[in-house]
Amino acid sequence: MELAKSSGPLLDASWLDYTLLGVYFALVLGIGFMARRSVSSSLDFLLSGRSLPAWVTGLAFISANLGALELLGMTANGAQHGIPTVHYYWIGAIPAMVFLGLVMMPFYYGSKVRSVPEFLRRRFGPGAHLVNALSFAVAQVLIAGVNLFALALIMEALLGWSIPVSIVVAAVVVLTYTTLGGLSAAIYNEVLQFFVIVAALLPLTIVGLVKVGGWQGLVDKITASPGGAEQLSAWPATGLTGIGDATLSVIGLVFGLGFVLSFGYWTTNFAEVQRAMSAKSMSAAKRTPIIGAYPKVLIPAIIVIPGMIAAVAVPEIAALKQGAAPAGVEYNNSIMYLMRDLLPNGFLGIALAGLLASFMAGVAANVSSFNTVFTYDLWQSYVRKDRPDEYYLRIGRLATVGGMVVAIFTAFIASGYGNIMDYIQTLFSFFNAPLFATFILAMFWKRMTPAAGWIGLVAGTLAAVAVDRLVAAEVLSLSGQGPAFVGAGAAFVVDIVVSVAVSLVTKPKPEKELVGLVYSLTPKADRAHSVTGEDAGWYRSPTVLGVGVLGLTVVLSLLFI
Repeated sequence: MELAKSSGPLLDASWLDYTLLGVYFALVLGIGFMARRSVSSSLDFLLSGRSLPAWVTGLAFISANLGALELLGMTANGAQHGIPTVHYYWIGAIPAMVFLGLVMMPFYYGSKVRSVPEFLRRRFGPGAHLVNALSFAVAQVLIAGVNLFALALIMEALLGWSIPVSIVVAAVVVLTYTTLGGLSAAIYNEVLQFFVIVAALLPLTIVGLVKVGGWQGLVDKITASPGGAEQLSAWPATGLTGIGDATLSVIGLVFGLGFVLSFGYWTTNFAEVQRAMSAKSMSAAKRTPIIGAYPKVLIPAIIVIPGMIAAVAVPEIAALKQGAAPAGVEYNNSIMYLMRDLLPNGFLGIALAGLLASFMAGVAANVSSFNTVFTYDLWQSYVRKDRPDEYYLRIGRLATVGGMVVAIFTAFIASGYGNIMDYIQTLFSFFNAPLFATFILAMFWKRMTPAAGWIGLVAGTLAAVAVDRLVAAEVLSLSGQGPAFVGAGAAFVVDIVVSVAVSLVTKPKPEKELVGLVYSLTPKADRAHSVTGEDAGWYRSPTVLGVGVLGLTVVLSLLFI
C-alpha cells in the first residue's frame, strides 16, 4: 500500500491549504475541550450519559464508518470493479441497519447494557462475555491501526510528511479530544467530520465527471477499458467476489456479504451500536441507525464514482488496469491521484481535511468503543470490581491512551494488502460473522445455553481462520473479497451448527432470567418507544423511516441491474 516514489510530494499544498487544515484541527480540539465540561462520571465519558438527540447519533453512526475502509477501500473497489462496489452499501449495509434499529435496539437499549459484550454476559454468563470482549478489543485496535497506517501513507505521499510524524500527529489529535470529552467529543466531532467529508468529496466527484464528459462519457470510457461493460452492472459481480460462476457469485454476495458480513457488522459491532446506545430515548436509539442509512444509501455517488473516474482519467490507475503500471501503484492510491490531478489550492485543503476527518472519525470510533469494553467488560468485570466510579473514569481515559498506542503498532499489519478492503473484510469474517450467528440464536431461541454461547463463537472464528489459511496455502482458489465471503459463510454455519449441538446436550438458563434478552419472553411493551413529546410525529416513526430507506434502496438498485 505504497505510492510510487517521486522527487517530492504529490500535491503542491499552499499556505491556504495548511491554514484550512489548521482551522480543522482547532475545531476538533475545541469540541473536545467543550465536551469535557459534561463529563462527571464513567457513564458520561463512555456512553455520553445517554443524552444525545437522534439526528446527532444518526450522523455520528454513519460518520464512524467513514474511515479508511470507505475512502481508500471503496474508491479502490470502484476503480478495480466499478458499479458492483455499491453492493457494500445497498445489500451490505441498508437492510442490516434497518434491522438493527427496528429489531435489535429495543433489546440493547431496553436492557440498559453498556456494551454488546455485556448483553452476552446477561444472556449467557461469563464464558461468551469474555470471549466476545477479548475478540472485540483485538478487532478494534487492528481496525484503528488500518486508519492510522492509511493516513500516514497519504500524508507522506501527498504532503511529504514522514510516516512516524503523520501517525503521531493523528494519534495525538484523536487522543486529545477523546481523552478530554470521551464519547460525546467523539460523536460531535463525527458529526462535524461527516459534513467535512462530503464537502471534500462532492467537488472532487463533480470536477471528475466534467473531466470525463459527464456520466455518459464515463460510461463510454469504462466500456472501452479493461473489464468493459460488466463494470457498469451490479450483477453478477464475479470480479468483485472472485467467484467465476455467475450463480455462485450472486449467492456469495447475498449470503456472504448481504446476510452474514453485513448483519454481523452492523448489528453486533459495538463501535457502531455504541452511538445508538448514547441516544436520549428508546425512540432516538431505534432511529439512530435508520437516520444514518439515508446518507449511507447515497454515499456511493461521492465514493464509488470517483474511483471509477480514476480508473479512466488517472494515467497510473488506467495503466494498472491494463497490467502495465509503475512499481508501487495500487488501487488504494486512486483517490489521492485524483486529488492531485483535479483539485486547485484551497479546494485541496478542504479535500485534505476530508481525508483527515475520515481517518480520525474511524480511529475515534474504534478507540472510544475499545475503552468502553476494556473498562466495563474486562477491567471492571474480571480485574477490579466494586471500585468508586471515579476509578473507572480514570481507567477509561487510560484505556483510551493504551488502545491508541497498541493501534500504532498494529498499523503496519495493513501494509501487506494491496486493496485495504481485502484486509477489512477478512477481519470482519473472523470477528463479526460468528458473533452475528450467536446473537441471532440467542435472541430468538430461548433454548440456547451458556456453554453454546462461547463454544459456538470460538468454533465459528476458527472456521473463518481456517478458510483464510486454506486460501493462503492455495488449497482454495479464491481472489478479491471471495475468501472473506466464504470465510464469513463458514463461520456463520459452523457457529450455528455447533451452538445447536451443544445446546441440545447442556442446560439452558431459567426463562425468568431471559426476560428482556429473548424475543419471545420479552413483553411487547418493553420493546415499545414513546410517541409523545420529542418522539411525536409520523416522520419520527422508526418504522416509517425504515420502510422509506428500504424503498429508496430498491429503486436505486433497479437502476443498475
